Amino acid sequence: MTVTDIKEVTKSRVKIEIDRESSFVLYKGELRIYGIREGQDLTEENYNLIMKEVLPKRAKLRAMNLLKSRSYTSHQLLEKLTTGGYSKEHAKEALDYVASFGYVDDRQYARDFIEYNKEKKSRQRIASDLQKKGIAKPLFEEMWEDAIGEDMQQLEKEQIKGWLLKKHFDMEAASVSDIHKMTGFLYRKGFSFDAIRNVLSLDITSI
Repeated sequence: MTVTDIKEVTKSRVKIEIDRESSFVLYKGELRIYGIREGQDLTEENYNLIMKEVLPKRAKLRAMNLLKSRSYTSHQLLEKLTTGGYSKEHAKEALDYVASFGYVDDRQYARDFIEYNKEKKSRQRIASDLQKKGIAKPLFEEMWEDAIGEDMQQLEKEQIKGWLLKKHFDMEAASVSDIHKMTGFLYRKGFSFDAIRNVLSLDITSI
């Protein structure tokens, strides 16, 4: 196998291309250790050492270091590792490793996210935010039911009341146009029309 390209990624790291097909990232100092030079062959022994020992171990350490500062979903951690130069295979191996210790748990992540945001965001907005983080709809639905259960209607009602107070919306003084604008605003926040109508039908003094 021939080293067909060596490209600097950062001041300390380089991307090595093999036979113009596969590539991996190493520290510059490791080029000499593993005898890597552009246009020259890389021994199978060194290639296997890099791919089966060096990079898997490094990906696991990187995953552990990332998780020291914040939580990640499986999707987020895989994305972070692959954008950092690790192959999908090594990233998945690292994910499986940290997940085996419970350091990555999409179910718990989703439930914690719902608990933290349920007073501030609508169900739709929370679902959308979690989807962007790689949480599939079925898992969201399960964790939402687990966290909220039968309190859904009351929760939405309280959230809408909070927005009305924040916007200083006076139902008694509001015109039809004002009500329509507020309805549109709340709908864009992710609240259902039924919940909006239910709250806006109340006297503002009771809100």
